[in-house]
Amino acid sequence: MVKFFPQAEARLIEIWDYTLEKWDEAQADEYVSELVAEIGMTARRRSRWRPVTDRALRGVWFFRHRHYFVFFRELSEGGIGVITVLHGSMDIPSRLKEDAERIRNHGDNE
Repeated sequence: MVKFFPQAEARLIEIWDYTLEKWDEAQADEYVSELVAEIGMTARRRSRWRPVTDRALRGVWFFRHRHYFVFFRELSEGGIGVITVLHGSMDIPSRLKEDAERIRNHGDNE
């Protein structure tokens, strides 16, 4: 099971919009669908999970797919909760902390 927190959903929409702008709708659909499928597969393959080493983000994991890093945590009922999806060219530490903080501030812990 995969749960997408609101910030992760917003990031996926940003990725879709950017891909549409650069290429076309078919490519945007394909690229985001592939990314979502990879997230679902990784949720079941714990061997792909890498821990985030920042102490403030204890319990947060990530994996990389193409140019994107997917950050998530394990949910108590099983599966994963995707916190955010960030492009490798972004300031990942700052963006990750911002997105994780939004989840905490909105009480959307599970």
